[in-house]
Amino acid sequence: MSTAPHDAVPVVLPDPDPDVEPEPALGAVVEQGRGSLPYALIHGEALVACASWALGDAGITAVDLGTGWEGVADAGEPFVLHDALCPMTPASFLAACVRAAVERDAVVVGVTGGSEGRPDAASPVVLPAAVVAQVALGSFGDGPSGLVDDGDLGALVTALETHHEVVRVRAPAAGRRVTTREDVALLERETRPASAEG
Repeated sequence: MSTAPHDAVPVVLPDPDPDVEPEPALGAVVEQGRGSLPYALIHGEALVACASWALGDAGITAVDLGTGWEGVADAGEPFVLHDALCPMTPASFLAACVRAAVERDAVVVGVTGGSEGRPDAASPVVLPAAVVAQVALGSFGDGPSGLVDDGDLGALVTALETHHEVVRVRAPAAGRRVTTREDVALLERETRPASAEG
């Protein structure tokens, strides 16, 4: 029940208002199925650590993927899955995706430009509270880990869009997914603070 075909132009979210508190949400960083790459360093820190900090900076309360659905659903908040291989995704973008999921009552997926004009799923995947409540009824196992047993967020999005509205939003360039250590080195160069250049 996606709002647009996979190759449609993704929605561009407005910059969040810094005077507005972020929507409360729960979330987790997905690192399984990614080998050792989540522990590679970017700007001196592990990718998974950078992704975790972005969650916190966005006002998203981190929970363990082993947490049961009942506890997650009882919170009545959106649930965010953030890919450890998108370590430089700005916290402001994560917060904007949560707000869009709440306002549209739809699954929101960050995407980047892909091959042949088709967007690639990047991060995050945000499930609004109503979808979390439905998923808690058993369609994805006993807890959030059932969403990403193999770590494949693209497959999750495909599964979700068969029953839920999915809105794809354009992620900033810094939020793209890395797949090799060379990608990490390139992303590090591209996201180096201006004061560190010289």
